[in-house]
Amino acid sequence: MRVAILGCGYVGLELGRQLAARDHDPIGVRRSDEGVARIEDAGFDAVQADVTDREALAAVPNVDAIVFAASSGGRGAEAARNVYVEGLHTAIEAFGEREHAPDRLVYTSSTGVHGDHDGDWVDETTPLEPTTDKTAVLAEAERLALELPEQYGFEGTVARFAGLYGPGRYRLERYLEGPVTAGYLNMVHRDDAAGAVRYVLEEALACGEVVQVVDDEPAEKWAFADWLADECGVEQPPKRTKADRLADDDLSEAGRRRILTSKRCSNEKLRELGYEFAYPTFREGYRDAIERYRAAATSDR
Repeated sequence: MRVAILGCGYVGLELGRQLAARDHDPIGVRRSDEGVARIEDAGFDAVQADVTDREALAAVPNVDAIVFAASSGGRGAEAARNVYVEGLHTAIEAFGEREHAPDRLVYTSSTGVHGDHDGDWVDETTPLEPTTDKTAVLAEAERLALELPEQYGFEGTVARFAGLYGPGRYRLERYLEGPVTAGYLNMVHRDDAAGAVRYVLEEALACGEVVQVVDDEPAEKWAFADWLADECGVEQPPKRTKADRLADDDLSEAGRRRILTSKRCSNEKLRELGYEFAYPTFREGYRDAIERYRAAATSDR
């Protein structure tokens, strides 16, 4: 397959590496010189273009599939709408109106669209209840990714990622130093986030559907932090309840919503599709980071 990875960043670079290793033809698309250089360093082709600019996207050759993995850079709802809704709409039209339109679109979303479920399990059939303007935009983009491609004769898939971690994003200190607020962590290693997208493309699965990309075990934050401390050979961090954290004067409204949002995300559908995780839980996924931490601690003595 020739696959255009639009917004080829943290997950997109790994996706491109996996596709290239399996003799596919990935093309990474980024708007900055630095982004293009990173794609080239990863060993596959790059095109410099803004995913929200239809004329710029003309520089991307015809492809069999599009993966829309662009980021709004952590900014607010307006920036998110510009990228995830307007940009996605532009990309679908730009490729769909070509003489040789793609066969597939995969849009990468977030389990944040679920909102709060008081710690209950959620899956692809759970009605969406976004709690912020930004996650409401993500929910709108999901609908667009499933519906608009049909107008151009191809199919969309929504890959709904849980919290990403992996190289450069382990954030050990956050949990080792604490204090750690109660709640659940729904996670997926970067390599499995990319691997799941590669898998559904290669196997032509989840066409016209949503699939949650999350590992086998939602982690209770206190238990995760204690396990991490034990593995790193340090004291277990201080803990605090949600009520304690909500009482802090320095807590932003966005932070308050994050604390109050609790759910456990199921990967049963992805497992039923046949995907095999490289890192089925945080225990496997954090092993390299723990070993590096312990090695660094030993060398400092």
